[in-house]
Amino acid sequence: MCKNKIQFQSGLSLHSFLSQYGSEDQCRNALVHWRWPQGFVCPSCGHDKYCRLKTRDLFQCNSCRMQISITAGTIFASTKLSLTTWFLSIYLITQSKVSVSALSLKRTIGVSYNTALLIKHKIQQVMKERDDSKPLDAAYIQVDDAYWGGKKRDGKRGRGATGKIPFVAAVSIGDKGHPLAIRFSQVNGFSKKAIKAWADKHLAPKRNVVTDGLECFTAFQECGHEHIAIITGGGPQSVEMPEFKWVNTIIGNVKNALHGTFHAISKKHFPRYLAEFCYRFNRRYNLEQMVARFGYVAVRTTPTPQRLMKVAESCR
Repeated sequence: MCKNKIQFQSGLSLHSFLSQYGSEDQCRNALVHWRWPQGFVCPSCGHDKYCRLKTRDLFQCNSCRMQISITAGTIFASTKLSLTTWFLSIYLITQSKVSVSALSLKRTIGVSYNTALLIKHKIQQVMKERDDSKPLDAAYIQVDDAYWGGKKRDGKRGRGATGKIPFVAAVSIGDKGHPLAIRFSQVNGFSKKAIKAWADKHLAPKRNVVTDGLECFTAFQECGHEHIAIITGGGPQSVEMPEFKWVNTIIGNVKNALHGTFHAISKKHFPRYLAEFCYRFNRRYNLEQMVARFGYVAVRTTPTPQRLMKVAESCR
């Protein structure tokens, strides 16, 4: 039986992970390398000569005397946890096939539930900011409307049902018809204004966008994209149309992954859970390097304290 090379790739084994990042010194050296791959550069004056203080784990610039820790200004800023705890959390979340709940993370890394939840949200925030900075740039992109959650028992049904979280699902398609990257983004609703704001942020200019006949998707043409609207007519047959094969498949995969791991997801944090799934999917071709790639981005992601975690920005 011929196996899918991507699906059955080896990834980064736990043994290999521990051999690279098993000690505090190894984690610290990795952060130094990711932050200054060409050598130390002072963030204040740009000087490249420094000394390391013996009494405190700080770098001091020889020119302006500014002192800086390796975690300052990064997602790890002000942490009281060991770097090995952070790195193990990153490993578990990036290498997971679906996702890791905060409760499971708590039991594995040996911290309180609230601490595990905060670690998970900070890791998700890095993933979200990274993918938000990279617009989908394939020539052909499938886009569909989707919803998460069940409707409340108030008589409203369909797209207007209360209790459901609307999000845009987009899949960029390569020349051979296979998915390259995905972007799932929570929106306030399916209006032309919301779709235009989403397209301006998440699509490269002048893409070919295929959608169903929902009126709000005409905003793509107003944004300068080539818009192909296909009237699906609804019903079970509509999700089997080849023009929407990949976007419908991946929407199903996301929902199954989230339902299988989490009992409930708060609306204010939902964009981060979507971003986590997208981040892993978009880097699925090289699982072995995912921890290092994440670390490189994490030391360039501004700190997100807990008070800012309580209000998640919608991915528009």
